[in-house]
Amino acid sequence: MTSDAAVREIVLGMWKALSDRDWESVKSFLSDDCLYVDMPMPAVSARGPENIVTRLKIGLQSLSSYVNHDGLLLSNGVDVVYEHSETWGWHSGESVRLAFVSVHRVQDGKITLWKDYSDFNTLLSAAPQSFTDGFASADTSWVFDATDLV
Repeated sequence: MTSDAAVREIVLGMWKALSDRDWESVKSFLSDDCLYVDMPMPAVSARGPENIVTRLKIGLQSLSSYVNHDGLLLSNGVDVVYEHSETWGWHSGESVRLAFVSVHRVQDGKITLWKDYSDFNTLLSAAPQSFTDGFASADTSWVFDATDLV
């Protein structure tokens, strides 16, 4: 069993790696069967470190800046609720600060479940058209339908 302090360190370490867009480090925090679910869209979830990072890159890799802002983190030793925000910036000058609640489950030192709750319309209303146009040509080989699992 992983201690509460270790669970917090794992979750915050993963978020630090994501804020740095250090993709290899992000993968190191995720279990082989980790499930990532963007809760507004559970039908386009991802399973496993490679697929999760591929999914994350669709939104984050093309940004000119991306910063995670720490917030409240609550843990019961396995489950973690992390209230935080992210600032996304585009090369064309637009930016948005998105409020998130992320829920993680940590078992045997790895994140096994990651669910993000956010207002997707806040992102879409701030993003340049080129950002959303890019979704049409994105690699979707990672898609895992988690609708019945969450």
